[in-house]
Amino acid sequence: MPRTKSTANAATNTATWSCRSGCRANRLKKQNPSAANPRKRANFMHIGLVGLGKMGFNMRARLRAAGIDVTGYDRNPDVTDVPNLAELVKAVPSPRLIWVMVPSGEITNSVITELSVLLEPGDLLVDGGNSRFTEDQKHGEMLAAKNIGFMDVGVSGGVWGLENGYGLMAGGAKEDVDRALPVLDALRPEGDRADSFVHVGGVGAGHYAKMVHNGIEYGLMQAYAEGYELLAKKEIIEDLPGTFRAWQKGTVVRSWLLDLMVKALDEDPGLESIDDYVEDSGEGRWTVEEAIANAVPAPAITAALFARFSSREDNSPAMKMVSALRHQFGGHATKPAGS
Repeated sequence: MPRTKSTANAATNTATWSCRSGCRANRLKKQNPSAANPRKRANFMHIGLVGLGKMGFNMRARLRAAGIDVTGYDRNPDVTDVPNLAELVKAVPSPRLIWVMVPSGEITNSVITELSVLLEPGDLLVDGGNSRFTEDQKHGEMLAAKNIGFMDVGVSGGVWGLENGYGLMAGGAKEDVDRALPVLDALRPEGDRADSFVHVGGVGAGHYAKMVHNGIEYGLMQAYAEGYELLAKKEIIEDLPGTFRAWQKGTVVRSWLLDLMVKALDEDPGLESIDDYVEDSGEGRWTVEEAIANAVPAPAITAALFARFSSREDNSPAMKMVSALRHQFGGHATKPAGS
C-alpha cells in the first residue's frame, strides 16, 4: 500500500505567523554594517511593520541598520514592539507607511481590514507578503475609498535577505512607489536599483510578477533535483556532492540555487534527515492557473507542481532535494525522514 503523507503541513501557510523566541538570534549576532545596506543612512523615516516572522524579523533589522525607524508588531510578545495594531498606528507619525508581512489569505485579509479602520486618509499600506494579485485589487479598492494608498510588493530573498538584500517587485501608483523608495532602497541589495527593484505596474502587478518568479523557481528546483536523483542512482558516480560543486563556476547551470544545493549536501550528504514530502505555497498553482487562463504553455512549471503533489505519496530522492532547497533559501520547514 502506498505511503499516505499527513496533510498537517498544509497548515503551514495559515499557522501562527510569529517568530519563535530566539529562532534568529544567531543570524542577528552575525549582523554587521555591510550586511545591512550601509551605502547611506536614509533621511529620517518612521514606518510600521506588521509580521516579524522569517522575513519580517530580518527586514526590521535591515531597515533599522539603514537609518529607518521601525515599529514592529507581531503576535509573539518576545519580538513585538507594541501590544496590538492600534498601538502600532499610534506609534507611527502621520502620514504613515505601514508594511504588512504576514502569510497570504485570511491572515492578510484580516490584518488589512483591521488597519483600514485604524489608518487615516493620506496613509500608505504596503502588502509585502505573497497575496494573490486579485486580492490586491480588492484591497486597493477598499482602501482607496478611504483615501488610503495601497501598494503590493513581491519580496524575494528568504532568510538570506538580511545579509544580501531582497529582490523587490512593486505594484501601485507612481506617487506611492516614490514615497516608499527610501524603504525599498534600504531593503534591496547594493548596486543599481534596476538590478534588484522594478515598479512593475499598477496594483496587483508586483504580486503577479512574484507569482511568476515563484513558478519559475518551482521548475528550476525540480530540474536540479531530478539531476541529483539521476546522478545518485548511477554507481559509477563516486563523488556526488563534488559534481555539483564543480558546476558552481564556469558552467551554464551555475546559480544561487546550485550554491544552496551544494550547501545542503555539505550539511547532510545523503539527505538522510529529510523526508521527501514537499509543500507548495500556492503560488505555483496560481501560476499554472494563469497559464491556462492566458493559453500560455507552461509544461515545466506545471510538471514541477505535480511532482510536489506526487511527493506526498512516493519515496523520491529528487523531492528530498526540493525540500532541502526550500529550507536552504526560505527557511521552510522540512519533515523528518520517516514521518
